[in-house]
Amino acid sequence: MKSAFATAAAVLAGAASAAHETGTFAVLRFTNDQLTRGRMDPILFPGQTSTHVHHIMGGSGFSTKATGKDLQKSKCSNALVKGDNSNYWFPTLYFHDPKSGEFQDVEFDYFNAYYFFEKTHDDIKPFPVGLQIVAGDAMTRTMPKAGSKPNLDPSKGPVNPARMTCPRLNNDYTIPSWDAKSDGKMAGVGDPVNKGEGVGFPDRTCDGKFSPLRADVHFPSCYNPEAGLTDFKNNMAYPEDNDGYLDCPKGWIHVPHLFYEAYWRTDKFTGRWTEGEGKQPFVFSNGDVTGYSSHADFMAGWDEDLLQHIIDTCNAGTEGMDHCPGLTYGLNKGDCTIESEVDEKITGTLSKLPGNNPLSGFSYGDKAPSMPSGGDKESSPSKPSAQPSASKPTSGEKTTAAELPSYTKPASGSNIVHEEPVAPKPTLPSNPAVVSEAAAQATDVLSSAPKPTDIFDKPKKCKTRVHTVWNTVTVTQTASVPAQTEAGTPSYKRDHVRRHAHHHGSGHNHLRRRSHLRR
Repeated sequence: MKSAFATAAAVLAGAASAAHETGTFAVLRFTNDQLTRGRMDPILFPGQTSTHVHHIMGGSGFSTKATGKDLQKSKCSNALVKGDNSNYWFPTLYFHDPKSGEFQDVEFDYFNAYYFFEKTHDDIKPFPVGLQIVAGDAMTRTMPKAGSKPNLDPSKGPVNPARMTCPRLNNDYTIPSWDAKSDGKMAGVGDPVNKGEGVGFPDRTCDGKFSPLRADVHFPSCYNPEAGLTDFKNNMAYPEDNDGYLDCPKGWIHVPHLFYEAYWRTDKFTGRWTEGEGKQPFVFSNGDVTGYSSHADFMAGWDEDLLQHIIDTCNAGTEGMDHCPGLTYGLNKGDCTIESEVDEKITGTLSKLPGNNPLSGFSYGDKAPSMPSGGDKESSPSKPSAQPSASKPTSGEKTTAAELPSYTKPASGSNIVHEEPVAPKPTLPSNPAVVSEAAAQATDVLSSAPKPTDIFDKPKKCKTRVHTVWNTVTVTQTASVPAQTEAGTPSYKRDHVRRHAHHHGSGHNHLRRRSHLRR
């Protein structure tokens, strides 16, 4: 593997040496909406049925007992970049019908995983295979200590790793997405500056053009090797500002900063509930009616040489990681799905949430059900890990991530979204995609005033591009790195995203197309 990247490393040595003086990023996209969904969580409930349902993305080696070695043996992955067999998962969303009291699963729209290579004095290294990371707090039902304002630097106070984005039609927030009078005790709270963002669920329909409700989750990027790969409560921390650089504690390893965007079509339930009364009908699969418990998990299954190459040479931004130079294994082209190990009904109309999770938060009480020592006592995986349906592809003190109740690190932001695509399945590689202000702000840890959510006009069709000359691509990527930043302010992600917002706004819908190839 290392020899496979030797030529690229030589050609791109100049770019790599200064790559993290300014910071770079690339969005990882997926070939279909999800790998699977079910009550499975090999980090918190290894070998058992987890307490609530998750959407799962990534490699087919996923199971309730999955380890990094299992992920490496995946027969397929729905990550667009071949060589990434990692798994990414987060809770599903349900509509609680205010009239019937029944539950209905909310259509999952699509998912993006941003890889930020932060401005840092550290050498950024790939995730070691099998590294387990958890961000957010599934057990909390109270507003974050930082309130609704974003803070991306733990040295400046509590950080919100999980927030919600609710764009509105024509970017009109005359009627706010969150109750302006809410103090967070009985309803979510909107960001006073970025009207498209907040903490907790909004009490209005997110009706922005091509923009459904979105959950934003930021992961820590400092790994403590002394804690080990699987001690998710202690093995990760968020970097702190060091004169404009985001640095990890001495002896820790700086890994990519992951940022998840998960979208749901809550707009399809318009008219089935009364808006603007400080109440809303959506609930996470863990029974949380507040939205404060938004959380996500990651287990690393990358080819480490490939990811190191991407870290050192790629600044594809919102064009997508599939546009990075020198992707030796190429791209995944087919769908990749596996069956859930837990045989139960989790979609359609339900009388209760899967796992019989009671509603909690706000009027139901702030205390969440206690976390069991392991799994569902009454059920265990009912069948062995299913084979994928796709054919095998060709080849100092820090705030730790798992401190409860509030994890600490990069907060949220706001973004742009899409609507129901009508285009047929696109050919690979992908076209320029959506631009995320949330992602931009996540990278600007010292910025205190994020920009409002932008809503683009309806996306226009883009032509497929294939980069085959590494030298040319490298020069282009290097030239696109912002030449100036505010003194002491790591604004590289914000500036880069804004440039793409201006130039690639018409490509927004392509992200959704990749996530809607099959339902």
